[in-house]
Amino acid sequence: MAPQHNSGAGAEAELPEYAGHYRLESCLGSGGMGVVHLARSTSGMKLAVKVVHAEFAKDPEFRGRFRQEVAAARRVSGAFTASVVDADPEAERPWMATLFIPGPTLSDHVKRNGPMPPDQLRRLMAGLAEAMRDIHRVGVVHRDLKPSNVLLAEDGPKVIDFGISRPKDSELRTETGKLIGTPPFMAPEQFRRPREVGPAADVFALGSVLVHAATGRGPFDSDSPYVVAYQVVHDEPDLTGVPEDLAPLVLRCLAKEPEERPTPDELMRELRSRAASYDTQAFIPAQRTGDAPPLFPESRVEEVDEARGDEAREGGEEGGEEGGETARRPKPRRLSAKALLVAGAALVLVVGGVLASVQLLGGGDPSAARGTAPHTSPAAFRAWAAKPVSDSKGQARCSYAAGKLLCSRPGTVFALDPSDGELLWRHSAGTTQYSAAPVVSGGLVQPLPDHGRRLEALDPASGKVRWTRDVPAYESLQQVGGMLLLTHADGKVTGVDSATGDTKWSRSMPGDGPPVFSSFPGDPLAYITNVSADGASTRVVAVDPVTGDVRWDVRLDGSLQSVGSAGGSVFFLADDLVYGDTQAVVRYDPRSGSTHRVTLPVRRPSAHATVRGGVVYLLAAGGSLEAVDTTSGKQLWNIETSVSRGSAPVVDDSYVYFSAADGRLLAVDARKGTLAGQTPARLGADSGQTVTAALPQPVLANTHVYATAPDGTVFAVDAGKPAGW
Repeated sequence: MAPQHNSGAGAEAELPEYAGHYRLESCLGSGGMGVVHLARSTSGMKLAVKVVHAEFAKDPEFRGRFRQEVAAARRVSGAFTASVVDADPEAERPWMATLFIPGPTLSDHVKRNGPMPPDQLRRLMAGLAEAMRDIHRVGVVHRDLKPSNVLLAEDGPKVIDFGISRPKDSELRTETGKLIGTPPFMAPEQFRRPREVGPAADVFALGSVLVHAATGRGPFDSDSPYVVAYQVVHDEPDLTGVPEDLAPLVLRCLAKEPEERPTPDELMRELRSRAASYDTQAFIPAQRTGDAPPLFPESRVEEVDEARGDEAREGGEEGGEEGGETARRPKPRRLSAKALLVAGAALVLVVGGVLASVQLLGGGDPSAARGTAPHTSPAAFRAWAAKPVSDSKGQARCSYAAGKLLCSRPGTVFALDPSDGELLWRHSAGTTQYSAAPVVSGGLVQPLPDHGRRLEALDPASGKVRWTRDVPAYESLQQVGGMLLLTHADGKVTGVDSATGDTKWSRSMPGDGPPVFSSFPGDPLAYITNVSADGASTRVVAVDPVTGDVRWDVRLDGSLQSVGSAGGSVFFLADDLVYGDTQAVVRYDPRSGSTHRVTLPVRRPSAHATVRGGVVYLLAAGGSLEAVDTTSGKQLWNIETSVSRGSAPVVDDSYVYFSAADGRLLAVDARKGTLAGQTPARLGADSGQTVTAALPQPVLANTHVYATAPDGTVFAVDAGKPAGW
């Protein structure tokens, strides 16, 4: 692909062909900060990749701002935003990749179709209230919510543009006194007290966005940003054209004082309380399923980073009779020359225009949803959190075995006391990288290094080396039962005894290319899956790890990935080969040769899954968690968890547990599909600079849940009492 050209203002003549390992296919949009491209991941998933302009990549201050944007985007809710998939703020040309969201911006929708009808307005308001609730609860204030930063996706509105700014116009630090935002959608305090701007400013912007969606103009309207600033601070909003049942609620959002505005939670409660006069399912997006019609059925390519302030001029002047209701206000009066001078003074600090950014909230942690705990834990257990290895970077990966919590980080393997997190021993392995948590096999701790030519086994009591072995270079390593399976580039597999380090067998396996094994707790077999080139079928081979013998070999329809085994059956996710989205759950019974396929109501991107008792629990990118019963062929429940990226889930009889990219551990009731609790976020100071490819899975042991976080913390909570986390 030849480099792409862009004639946008401030853009370089030629744009890069790659960002990291993502090939850039086409340009979606260009703005003051950079260019957004359509790209695809290795699996074919569509991504929107933002690449910073070369001139700004040389500016250390701008790089700091971009790191702030990445950190903020990672913290916010993927259910209502474009989830961050990968990023490199330190690259020669800094870049960030997010999930691609098809759909128009609210600004474009109103331009093409005119004001929204009342039912769509209610759904929009409910969706934005949900988005603001989840954005605020992770400590972020958007500060530039406006129609061009709201995407109308099929499953509801998505808020974008966290920290996109014009670097020549401002500094990172808000204490300099500079204002940030877009005047028609800024709150009064953003002009009067910019250092005190908090979540209530986003609620004010939400009210302004609703007026725009309902009328095609803002509540404060003028061609001059100076006049708009004066109106925002001093005048009453013009709500002519806003539906009567929504106008009082919108007016509360537009209160001059932050404390007089409703919170997002209050907005949602108020919308529910008004449900008597209309069908709540028309606008309250409770638990979204594939059966519901799309909120906004039209779809087009997202154009990101639009020019600032367009919305102030979209509607133009509009006449109309004054309404008799309290919520309706006349058009703002024409300002005197003196008033214009006051407004001009109010905007002196804007410095050349408007810009968008985010502000991290100080103080409180996200609150946990309350629920009932159907099982109890030993009274002596107390939750704990520890940072046992401070000189090693990277998030720890842990397992429970031999009465210890065994963990690995780059170059280090260590054991913790599961009762209090005390460091029991530590083994350093230089620059070795570990692809999975260490396990106990053959009575010894087996670290699982990522590639390399050397294996070693450790004493679980002391961490001392019991045996080492040099091996030929391998592509992957999998522990199954008492064996280590090494896959080599030529497709040959070597079986190594975990207890002694001796080679037990070596042979080639069926299928094309180097096999990749998967295994599951309690299942003595290892599984190889090979998808055909056209994605029409998958060859599944079951191997006895002790002997290397093939137990069964079958070809199944579709592009499948194995996710678990239970009751003698093996379970798979069926993926779309082009986009990589999961479209069905498949159960195969090797005893009878029968296959049962359950099609999902909605395709799920980048799904992780686990199996318990024939029920498959899937967590997709963006936070959708669902339970699918493969016996009845039905979806039991679905919940939007607001997690942008999550780990593979684990499940017991009561709850489904999974970790979020910001370090939260969440629990969802396994029977009802309701959020039962969550821990605070634990991001860490440098968390915005890297994005972990695969998040570590929580560990369930002895009625406790153990998890890790990006800031280096390993922590434990009571599995039976998530409401108290």
